[in-house]
Amino acid sequence: MGLNRSTGRIQRRGHKARLYPSTSQETVLDGQAHAARAIWNLLHEWYTCRDGGIAKRPPIAEMDRQLRDARIKPLPDWEWLNDLPAQAMQQILKHYLHAWDRYFRGVAGPPRFKWRRYNMGVDVPQAAKLKVKRLNRRWGRVQIPFLGQVRFRWSRPLPGYSRDCPGRITGARLVRNSLGWHICFRIEQPAVEVTPNPGPPVGIDRGVIHTLALSDGRALDMPSLLTPSERRRLLGLQRKAARQQVATRRSSNQDKLKPSISSRHLQTTAQIAALRDREARRREDWLHKTTTDLAKSHGLIGVENLRVANMTRSAHGTIQQPGRNVRAKARLNRSILGMAWGEAERMLAYKCPLFGGTLVKVDPRNSSIECAWCGHVAKENRVSQAAFRCVVCGHLANADTNAAQVVLKRGLTARSGATPGCGGTAREARATVPHREPFSLR
Repeated sequence: MGLNRSTGRIQRRGHKARLYPSTSQETVLDGQAHAARAIWNLLHEWYTCRDGGIAKRPPIAEMDRQLRDARIKPLPDWEWLNDLPAQAMQQILKHYLHAWDRYFRGVAGPPRFKWRRYNMGVDVPQAAKLKVKRLNRRWGRVQIPFLGQVRFRWSRPLPGYSRDCPGRITGARLVRNSLGWHICFRIEQPAVEVTPNPGPPVGIDRGVIHTLALSDGRALDMPSLLTPSERRRLLGLQRKAARQQVATRRSSNQDKLKPSISSRHLQTTAQIAALRDREARRREDWLHKTTTDLAKSHGLIGVENLRVANMTRSAHGTIQQPGRNVRAKARLNRSILGMAWGEAERMLAYKCPLFGGTLVKVDPRNSSIECAWCGHVAKENRVSQAAFRCVVCGHLANADTNAAQVVLKRGLTARSGATPGCGGTAREARATVPHREPFSLR
């Protein structure tokens, strides 16, 4: 497996590197990010509520003119609009209109207001203003408008500044997460033809006990993301935050004031957020390594087309119709979200084509109770959470492995065209896929 000659097409990708601004520069960046969030919220309020609602939207030219005038001649107490570069303000309007376009095409939900703790970001759309320079093997420097020169971590070759790296940088976006500020370079490179991956096909069943169960019998389990000491510290901080919240409510009720969070309570919640962010980074690191190995090793990967958002909905119900087993469903939802089923599927979707493979999404119905050998579907096949035994042919296997084998055969069926769309059953693929001898109970 390798890369062939260029195909003449353009491939767009991004590269994220960590920024190291000074304290004053970080203050300026925070101000620009809050200004960008406020402009987004103002646009959304104007676009959806002006003259009675969304049926009378303002023209795009009018919105652009109003933004320019507001920045050039700001009203009293609106001078903060000048904290944001003009190009970054234009990009906010572009992204906002693009969000509505995605909604009308049915790709995503409608735009929403951005709250203060939302992941902040500022665009730098003009690549010529970046003036990237490599300082040494590990460090680079970039010019940011209204900020000056900022160092960043040089962790990957950049086109135009590294050898044997064709392409160009078209812009960047500054984003902030729990670790601090990062810069995301927008890169255009000539697309290359990828040779087909000769690896064997594999089916994946996502679960709570085993994160990824493969059709070849392997089980890829996500390791513990926090050490025992970190888990104890997290539990202690959560209890401390609960006590502080109760104390705040009591004092507010006595004084008949609106409850307000104290500085110590804010400090406790910040410590909890830092541990949660560390857990999320370790989860993402494991998912990246695992999905990369799968995409490199297999030519076809079959997964169930799950709607994780629907599966993790709350079961609390309403006052008129309260839900049942709410706590058990909440624990199941936390386990599913902790395994990051949707993130694993998203990573496989873009990594498989990079290594010459294919990701096939199949119908998930009855995959856990269908026999991978004879195709018989019955609830009685599922002996327990981990054991599967077909009541017709006697096929005995691990329940997750059997489900992964069903997913694989459905994926092979869908790819062969035996079933239109992304469906397909194991029974239809049985004629083209070799099987082992069934397990005998005698």
